[in-house]
Amino acid sequence: MTEPLFRADPYLAAAAAQVLAHTADGGLILDRTVFYPQGGGQPGDSGAVDWEGGHLDIATAVKGEGAAVALVPVAGAELPPVGATVMQRLDWQRRYLHMRVHTALHLLSVVIPRPVTGGAIGAGTGRLDFDLPDPPADRAALEAALAELVGRDLAVTEDWIDEAGLDARPGLVKTMSVQPPRGQGRVRLVRIGSGSGQVDLQPCGGTHVARTGEIGRIRIARIENKGRQNRRVAIALDDATPPGS
Repeated sequence: MTEPLFRADPYLAAAAAQVLAHTADGGLILDRTVFYPQGGGQPGDSGAVDWEGGHLDIATAVKGEGAAVALVPVAGAELPPVGATVMQRLDWQRRYLHMRVHTALHLLSVVIPRPVTGGAIGAGTGRLDFDLPDPPADRAALEAALAELVGRDLAVTEDWIDEAGLDARPGLVKTMSVQPPRGQGRVRLVRIGSGSGQVDLQPCGGTHVARTGEIGRIRIARIENKGRQNRRVAIALDDATPPGS
């Protein structure tokens, strides 16, 4: 089992940990990690791991067996020994862009209140696919609605619901293609706003910014037809600089 430090504090960019195991395909299992594993449309984090006498670049993170998170190194890299104490560090610029885009996509699902058929998150860009007969006609109106929600600087918080409670409130689940994970007794919810100012509440396991004001200006990059009833809306953050550029 890997303690998911990113769950309690998505802004934690570095932390010490102990190596628990190596996977059969060359991954690294730590007892605790700041690396978010790929899932729910959000890419796995990248970064590095250092230990006495060694350094390892991490290409991504994925879900391992049970509750483990496996860090995937660059090809051919030497792993730290089992039992070693290491310092793990995120590529923070990339992670923070993922957080801003992920929260922005939740806002997009607010201003286009239709079932979501798919989605993807990138470093400064993202998209949602909607079950929608006709594409949104007014791009400027969408951008204005998003800007209003960003400008309100709404708090982004988490809550939990048991599986029976979620079954009783099926409207919380916006995604048609991916259902919340079951089997652990409860499901994490991400809430935007609070009280009478709440604008969104839906199951989500990803990392988010603490307030919508951190997102910045959201631009509608393109709107595409992806089938008879499927419309893809892509967004971009105006001030985002892709990592490594």
